[in-house]
Parts: sequence; structure tokens; C-alpha cells
Amino acid sequence: MRAVTGLWRWRHNPLRRTTDLVEAWVALAAAVLLCVAVPVAGWTVGGSAQHSLQRAVQTQQQGRVATTARVLRTAPTPRAAAASGEQAAEQRFRRAVVARWTAPDGTARTGTVTTSRADATPGDTFPLWTDRDGRPVTAPLARETARAHAFVAGLTAAVLAGLGVELVRRLVMRRLRHRRYARLDRAWASVGPDWGRTGTGS
Repeated sequence: MRAVTGLWRWRHNPLRRTTDLVEAWVALAAAVLLCVAVPVAGWTVGGSAQHSLQRAVQTQQQGRVATTARVLRTAPTPRAAAASGEQAAEQRFRRAVVARWTAPDGTARTGTVTTSRADATPGDTFPLWTDRDGRPVTAPLARETARAHAFVAGLTAAVLAGLGVELVRRLVMRRLRHRRYARLDRAWASVGPDWGRTGTGS
């Protein structure tokens, strides 16, 4: 890690400049942040996302009921939907059908729903999720999917935190280099005109 390369400036050396010591402190701070703050950031964000997503999973599972729908006929495709590229792509994987299902209160319901079955012929059955009022809804989020989303969120937060630490380190190092070059320019401007002349420095 490049953040650790500045630690060699801790060594005592008569030629060591103040900026070298500052660079060493910056490198040490960056190394500590990369080892401690970055994992903590990832763990915190991932844990928070996990808690929120698992609570959403529980809410969805409590408010949605699995049932079985029976296909009555294929639903006609509207012209607007046929002309839409997004809906046309969706129709490759899901088919709109008119189906009948039983609501949680025991009443029979009929309506147009979508199914992932490639061939939906009358009489076929397929799983369907409804709300407590019997209206079709999407399937609740699976707990494994929620955990995967939380992991991705935590990993993303850790990566962004690490990139932030490295960006700040680079900006500080660039600032220190500019100050060092400015000092060298001023020092050279004061002694440069007399450099090489006889008696210079006497």
C-alpha cells in the first residue's frame, strides 16, 4: 500500500525536512484509517442495511399471501405495449393472462396478471402472491436476497471509504510537494546567481 511508503521518513536523518516528518504522520494516519475506519464503515453500513432489509422482508411476508392462480385465457396485448421496447422485452420472460385465484377471505377473484410460464394455456396453474385484500402483488423479498443486498451495501461503503482516505492522502502529499518545491525555488533564487563563483560562501 502506497500509504505506508511514507513511514520510512520516521528514521532520524540530518537531511530530514519538516515536510518529510509531516508525510510520515500522514502515511501513518492513512494506514490506521485503512485498517480501522474502513472496515468499521463497511460493517456499520452493512449492518444498518441488513436490519432495514430484514424488517422489510418481515413486513412483506406478513402482508402478502401465497395462492395458486388458474389460467382462463391469454390476455390481449395492447398496441401501446406492443410498440414499447421495454414492455416487449418483458413479455419475453413474462406473459399476461386472465386468471382466477382465491383471495385470503375465501372469495374468488378474476383479473389480468403476469406469469413466468412460457406456455400459459387455459387450465394451467401457477403461484401468485396477493395482499390481504386479494390484489396481485410481487413476491416478498427473500431473506437471502436481503442479506446479499446488505453485503453489497457494506462492501460498497468500505470501498468508497478507502478511496476517500487515499484521495485525501494524495491531496495532502501533493500540497506538501508543492510547498517543498516552492522552498527549493526560493533557496535557489537566493544562492543561484552566485553559484560557482570564486569565494562564494566565504
